[in-house]
Amino acid sequence: MATEKKSKAEIEAEVRKLNAEALQAEAEARRAQAEAQKIEAEASEAQIRAEKSYKSRKRELASDEENFLYRFNGEVSKNSVKSCMVRLSEWSRLHPKCDMEIVFASGGGSIIDGFELFDFIQDLRSKGHNVITGSLGMAASMAGILLQAGSHRWIGHQAWMMIHRAAFGAIGKTFEVEDEVKFVKRIEERILDIFIKRSKLSKLKIKRNWDRKDWWISADECKELGLVDEIRCILPDDK
Repeated sequence: MATEKKSKAEIEAEVRKLNAEALQAEAEARRAQAEAQKIEAEASEAQIRAEKSYKSRKRELASDEENFLYRFNGEVSKNSVKSCMVRLSEWSRLHPKCDMEIVFASGGGSIIDGFELFDFIQDLRSKGHNVITGSLGMAASMAGILLQAGSHRWIGHQAWMMIHRAAFGAIGKTFEVEDEVKFVKRIEERILDIFIKRSKLSKLKIKRNWDRKDWWISADECKELGLVDEIRCILPDDK
């Protein structure tokens, strides 16, 4: 039996169906492509975030804070000593017996406040912390005394230490001034004891050098006199 010929309407219907299926397939392809692009974009963004997080963490690990290094810059005062002690206390509590380092770049300041930090550093050492002290630029007056507080002391090759007599402003009646002078002399004896304990200096030599003047000591002289254990930042040709 011969196959009946399709009518024009049937052919047009089939064509429309095929066109619709083609459009649907094309739309699905576009959706699949868009989904792939979205996934790729998300993966790229995730990679960028991961790289940023990694770099940020590397910067944190390289920071002074993460390496327990405190830079004591400027005057030795009540506020600067308090800031230093707060940070060192935090490190001590969070990381018992960790190594710490304090780098002084200071012209000195308050003797009493400085002695507070000196004793605080000794207390940290007694708790098992290895506290290294160093100086860049200068460690003058009270800062030079604080440099002696560390278990290991170093100084930059171009840095200077300065030692001088204690200075207080005595104002008042004669007996009040005399009492102040006696107190200053007792303070000076403490300073002398600190310097001679680990150095090659004697009280007599210090008194001869600091009497009526500031005694500036180069890094090489500091090492020779035993005021530091190491000189750092030496140019290769100077070794």
